[in-house]
Amino acid sequence: EEKAEELEKKIRKDQLSLDDFLDQLQQVKKMGPLKEILSMIPGLGSKMEGVQVDEGQLKRVEAIIRSMTPEERAKPDLVDHSRRHRIAKGSGTATHDVNQLLKQFRQMRKTLKHISMQEEAMVAPKHGLAGLMAKRKR
Repeated sequence: EEKAEELEKKIRKDQLSLDDFLDQLQQVKKMGPLKEILSMIPGLGSKMEGVQVDEGQLKRVEAIIRSMTPEERAKPDLVDHSRRHRIAKGSGTATHDVNQLLKQFRQMRKTLKHISMQEEAMVAPKHGLAGLMAKRKR
């Protein structure tokens, strides 16, 4: 629960790192095969029939992230062309795979930040405008 609160704070402050993403990925892997997990989600179970889930993709993502320096994982925007090439070589993947992961991570971070802001806005009427402003300053 403490980790979840810390993660939520990072999302609100737009400080989610690839280390955080990797940690979440590992938590999901501990739960079992991805297809099995997805089939447990209400409404998705019947839709998962015939869908191929590439477990190897998760391994490639993990390899890409582990091939980054701690600084690159903390600040993915530092990853320029030469670093992407080095990361691809180190992870045994193509530069395109590194580009795709970074693009998806940026999009996910943006989406989570947007959702977090919407949740804050929904709480604002309960606590008044002053409560919302105090939360934003944290």
